[in-house]
Amino acid sequence: MKPFIIIQLRPEDETSDSEYNCFLTKGNLKPEETFRIRAEQNGLPDIDLNNYSGILVGGSPFDITTPEDEKSAIQKQIESDFQKLLNKVIEKDFPFLGCCSGNGLLGNHCGGKISRKYPEPVQAVTLTLTPEAKKDDLLKDLPENFRGLVGHKECCEILPPNAVHLASSETCPIQMFKIKNNIYATQFHPEADPQEFELRINIYKNHGYFPADQAEELINAVKGEQIIYTQKILENFINKYKAQ
Repeated sequence: MKPFIIIQLRPEDETSDSEYNCFLTKGNLKPEETFRIRAEQNGLPDIDLNNYSGILVGGSPFDITTPEDEKSAIQKQIESDFQKLLNKVIEKDFPFLGCCSGNGLLGNHCGGKISRKYPEPVQAVTLTLTPEAKKDDLLKDLPENFRGLVGHKECCEILPPNAVHLASSETCPIQMFKIKNNIYATQFHPEADPQEFELRINIYKNHGYFPADQAEELINAVKGEQIIYTQKILENFINKYKAQ
């Protein structure tokens, strides 16, 4: 099979390496079946999509809604590079799964409204599938409601034109959407489990996602969660597109 591109945006080696390993283990991928890019270091290279099965994009401390004069040079480069990449992805309807930050990058590129209207602190929430989700290969065998892990300051407030709404939560109406047939975005983290979120809580406790003195409480809250079906979404994406 052709490898999957895994694009990462986390500056910290520990969280980046752990996130990458989560994509491998939850997606049943071997390292040699992936092409890993840490975009926060040097941006994105020119990518020939014909050489790959699909693209996975992880989370990031960078926010689309940050004022332009406050964005770092590397963030501006990442956003510019993604504009070029997403132009090619959309033209080819190329398999793409953007998680959290990938959700914001895709939504913004396709004309959706990215805002800070529906932030969610680090926690598990109940995700609810829309009727359209039952027709989708990534979601059709999942229950209507299941738990997923979230933690974000911004979201896709208004869907891009022609996007298909696939999932929501009480605190964030747009948790997953699709562009064309093969281009997906999730606000939740399909690659993560409670152990992974414990690591991220400890590292990001001073990044404004939650009050730092609540870190231990948040860790204890996610420890008991049974996170099963969000990982199935990632697995379904890999299985569908590695066979093509």
